[in-house]
Amino acid sequence: MAKRGDRVLDLCCGSGDLAFLLSQKVGLDGEVMAVDFSRQQLQTAASRRDQRWNSCYKNINWIEGDALDLPFTDCYFDAVTVGYGLRNVVDKPKAMREIFRVLKPGTRASVLDFNKSSSFFTTSLQSWAIDNVVVPLASGYGLTEEYKYLKSSISQYLTGEELEKLAKEVGFSSAKHYELGGGLMGNLVTTR
Repeated sequence: MAKRGDRVLDLCCGSGDLAFLLSQKVGLDGEVMAVDFSRQQLQTAASRRDQRWNSCYKNINWIEGDALDLPFTDCYFDAVTVGYGLRNVVDKPKAMREIFRVLKPGTRASVLDFNKSSSFFTTSLQSWAIDNVVVPLASGYGLTEEYKYLKSSISQYLTGEELEKLAKEVGFSSAKHYELGGGLMGNLVTTR
């Protein structure tokens, strides 16, 4: 999706994992705009960059911003990624319109998140994993409250089919949702 020299957006960047990967992909002649509404997350990401310094990481710009009102001009980016963020945005259609707006024609966005499966088995497995692995592991780091919301946020999220429909309603020329990890995760890939 992203290639050397591209200008890319990592929306809802959190602590920066995707931004670091994108930085390496686009190289020093590329640019990564890593946007999150949480100043604390951005500070964590910047600190992580300093700890694991790689010369290409200087192409990352950490920006405090709103997914519903991006501070960029139309058709600005060659690619957009969202990792585990769209599910937490209050107005998903508006966020998708913003992603569409800032993408150049013919380019793609990738939205990775937990999957809201219609399979009882997958939903049960996901629920068990959150209760018995994710939250207990997070509690070991003092982050119990930060992860308790996962089950409810996933149950209120969109299915893969609904995500595809939303992307097409916004104007994307194509949208395909891929189930990953046995259906526990999902990745929506759209083309403007």
